[in-house]
Formats: sequence, C-alpha cells, structure tokens
Amino acid sequence: MFFTLSKILGFFAVPSNVLMAIGLVGLLLLCTSRRRLAVWLIATSLLLIAIAGLSPLGNALMLPLEQRFPPWDPSRGAPDGIVVLGGAISPDVSAARGAVALDEAAERITVAAELARRYPNAHVIYCGGTNALIFDDAVEAPFAARQLEDLGIAPERITAEEQSRNTIENAVFSHLIAHPKPGDRWLLVTSAYHMPRAIAAFRAVGFPVEAYPVDWRTRGPNDAWRPFGSLSDGLRRTDTAVHEWIGLVAYRLSGKTADLFPRP
Repeated sequence: MFFTLSKILGFFAVPSNVLMAIGLVGLLLLCTSRRRLAVWLIATSLLLIAIAGLSPLGNALMLPLEQRFPPWDPSRGAPDGIVVLGGAISPDVSAARGAVALDEAAERITVAAELARRYPNAHVIYCGGTNALIFDDAVEAPFAARQLEDLGIAPERITAEEQSRNTIENAVFSHLIAHPKPGDRWLLVTSAYHMPRAIAAFRAVGFPVEAYPVDWRTRGPNDAWRPFGSLSDGLRRTDTAVHEWIGLVAYRLSGKTADLFPRP
C-alpha cells in the first residue's frame, strides 16, 4: 500500500509536473468565463518554470543533501561488504538493446567495482528490482551483476537483490542478505544527494552501514549562487532535489524512518 501510494503521489513530488499542470489548467480555463484566473495561472506557471529552471534554486536545494555525508575515510581498514543501491542502469533499454545501458548515476556501478577490486574479501550486494507501478519493466539487478562481472568482479562475490522497489525495501532486503554480525562493516554506495534518505532507511531496519557517497551533482557551496544555462538542466536538478526532500519528509511522517535528516 505504501509503495502504491508513494508512486501515485510521486507525480506531485516533481515540481516540473506540477508547474506544467498549473499552466494546462490555465489554458483550459481560457475557454470559460474565468479568463482572468486563466491568465493568472498561465503567467504563474511560466514564471515558476523559469525560476525553477534558470535560477540557482535546484543547486541550493541539492547542496544540503550532498554535503550532509563526507567522503568515506578508508583509514579504518577494509570493509566486509558493499551495498550498492540501484538507479545506475536503465533496465528497459538494457533489455531491449541486449547491452547494459548506464545512466547519469553510473558512478554507483563504477565505484562499486573499484571498491570490490581494492577490497577483494568484500561481498557486493546490488539492490535493484523494478519500481514500476503499471508497466512490467525489466529488473535492474541482473544487469548490474553482469556489468560488475565485466568490470572484473568474480560472480560468486556478487548478490543481485531483485525484489526491492524503493529505498526502504533496499534496506530491508539487503539486511536479510547481508545478515551482518556484530563488528561487521558494510559500505553503502549511492548518489550523494540520496545518501541522507538511504542512511535513515538503513538505520531504521537496524543495518549499520558507512556512507560512501558518489555521483555528486554540484561542485560545492559556490553553486548555490550559480544559475543554469538551460531550462532543462535547471528543472531536472530542481525536480531531483525536491523529490528527495519530499521523500525524507514522507518517510519520517509515515514512520518508516526515525530521523528526518540523519547526521553522519
């Protein structure tokens, strides 16, 4: 039930969807007697789209997420395992083309392979089912396992977790697979902006992991004042950041996590 509701409400967690919907309502109202309201809605939609797409808003929202967890410190020694969260592969494209299609979060895969080579005794769990609500999409984890093998990781070191559909389920199912013993150290590899919500989810199921953030989208605090050169880039950044903040709030309010914005 939580998964279905989250996917339905997820449409409204994407600002560009909402702003476009406001403009479309305005266009429909132009055909009615509510023309003044229609013009106001259309103008509001265009203005907010411009702000979300061209101003530094997306970076300003993204930065606190990305800055929350620092780069991992290897000085404590080798980890026992590595959990990698899905989102680095387009499974439908991979299935259709017969080749692994990496997306903009590809560092989740490439860094995981690098870590696995550096720490040859660490087991790798890749979490990646399908998050489709309506369509029967392909499952990501088998493609990830194939890519990791192509990058030189022995197949017996890799577990492809295919059931999870969201971050909470990533935590639940990887915990069941890892079954960590006291004193075990597991790394969690995911995009830096997603790390706060992921850490909150893993802590909620009692899986103590160490954050290994990758796939930064900003260069640092100076980007909070840097506008975007294209509307599409800015909208995408704003959509990603707002979706993550809403996810943090939704997980906390629904009782899925104990921390709204977990600390390192």
